[in-house]
Amino acid sequence: MNVYSIIAAEDPSLSHHWLFPEIGEIIYGGLASLIIFGALYKFGWPAAKKGLEARTAKIQKELDDAAAALKQATSDAANIRTALGDVASERARILAEADAQAAAVLAEGRARIAAEVADMEARATAEIEAARARSGDELRAEIARLSAAATTDAVRAALDERTQQELIDGFIAKVGAGR
Repeated sequence: MNVYSIIAAEDPSLSHHWLFPEIGEIIYGGLASLIIFGALYKFGWPAAKKGLEARTAKIQKELDDAAAALKQATSDAANIRTALGDVASERARILAEADAQAAAVLAEGRARIAAEVADMEARATAEIEAARARSGDELRAEIARLSAAATTDAVRAALDERTQQELIDGFIAKVGAGR
């Protein structure tokens, strides 16, 4: 017997060869491994396959959702660009309308102001003519008053008392003869 056999006889954990286990261990270990692998294949593989398919479906759903979101974002961006174009044209249209309204209001205001100025000029001209006529009438009245006063003074200065008495007597005689 060799030394290894003696040690193996004394220690049952030691095998006959340093690399291979005992034949019984190979058979029982192989059968146990086959049963474990079979059970894993029968019960574990479907569960693992189902989990992987679920994961694949989840990832595919996320990819589809991302593609849909990208498509929606692209559509929204196109709509926004179109709306911006519409906003620019609407802005131009509104500004054109505002310019036209401003021009109409300005023309109307100028016409109204011109009419008011013409009316004021006509009233001013009429007032000037009335003032001219009034001042002419006042001037004539003043001239008449002053000339009457001057005539009275001139007649008094030219007539003496004797001439005045003769005029009065002549007037009385004329009035008395006319009756």
